[in-house]
Amino acid sequence: MRALAAAFLVLGLTAGCASSDGDPAAETALQDSGGFAGAVIEQPYPLPDQAFTDTAGRPFTPATDADRPVTLVFFGYTHCPDVCNAVLANVAGALRRIDASAREQVQLVFITTDPKRDTPEVIRGYLDRFDPTYLGLTAPIETVRAAAASVHIAYAGEEPATGGGYEVSHGTQVTAFRDGQARVVWMAETPVKDLRSDLTRLVALPS
Repeated sequence: MRALAAAFLVLGLTAGCASSDGDPAAETALQDSGGFAGAVIEQPYPLPDQAFTDTAGRPFTPATDADRPVTLVFFGYTHCPDVCNAVLANVAGALRRIDASAREQVQLVFITTDPKRDTPEVIRGYLDRFDPTYLGLTAPIETVRAAAASVHIAYAGEEPATGGGYEVSHGTQVTAFRDGQARVVWMAETPVKDLRSDLTRLVALPS
């Protein structure tokens, strides 16, 4: 189980909206599921402590400002051609299907991997398509890189896109934090029913 989970984590780290090179961060240790559909992290790590700006122009540091028991962190960008949209839609679908009291304890944080094009206004309009409660963050690219590395998300940067322009290669997994510590990782293909089950379980964990 553990070897299989680790293999899937490497895939999630290296298969972004455009393919990226492998990352030593993929060595994150996982343990048996313990009832979770996602991969359970054996050695939890904290939320990013880098300073960002949210879509309302306010400063936001995930490690100190995230105020829900469960925080979901996803790195993506608004020009993503496929995977980002699917992940954000699936999480939104799962959140709609959990009890209202549990939903209030969960916050999804979206960190753009493309701050050059993703202004706060652009991010806000994009996230509202999925769930208006999603929190969008931006920062200089050096900050984004550091935050991604701190939570074991691969980030290879810009790559030429077919037909012109560029895509951004990044890891596509969602990391679920409980009380500021990473607990579960979901691959991009995780079905809504599994996300819903895991979210319910995470909310119910003792603080």
